[in-house]
Amino acid sequence: MSKADHVHDDDVCRCPWVGLNDPVYIHYHDTEWGVPVTDDRHLFEKVILEGFQSGLSWITILKKRDNFRRAFRDFDAEKIARFTARDIERLMNDAGIIRNKLKVEAAITNARAYLKMCETRSYANFLWNFVDGKPVINAHKGMKDVPAETELSRRISKELKKRGFKFVGPTTLYANMQSIGMVNDHLVSCHRYQACAKLQRAFKMPA
Repeated sequence: MSKADHVHDDDVCRCPWVGLNDPVYIHYHDTEWGVPVTDDRHLFEKVILEGFQSGLSWITILKKRDNFRRAFRDFDAEKIARFTARDIERLMNDAGIIRNKLKVEAAITNARAYLKMCETRSYANFLWNFVDGKPVINAHKGMKDVPAETELSRRISKELKKRGFKFVGPTTLYANMQSIGMVNDHLVSCHRYQACAKLQRAFKMPA
């Protein structure tokens, strides 16, 4: 795919997965995807949303993100961990989110596993330790070069599952790694590639 194939109407070159017309996707790509994240609550939200995305398109989740934040108490893990059968029923009747009972229950399970982990270390430290606090800056020229999962995402997936997390398979984890800036998978022709690479080179390992 040539650079011209994914230049938008504003003459800005973006990764082709963004498409050309959806402002929600464009804003996410231009401001969030690939930017390093160290805030635990934000990271927890991301992994929960990636779990809900499994089998669906990410744009579906993005357009429902405000609904998810409302339904899941702004992703306050302590509140989610206390959800009961009544909360599950409430969520299953909420048309603003993805009404998949296994995923809803997994979010509650993951909140409890997350809190258990945070008793001894931050979730951010757990994740970023896998790359020694140094984001992986790739140099992909086309979408065919971008993997769906990697050996590293398989390792993180395995460790999270050992700690009781669900819906954290290696493909889900790699998408999460891309989103939170652990890897830079913007194409080199994309206007965000160098901007994210600069942030990633300046990144400091969270405590």
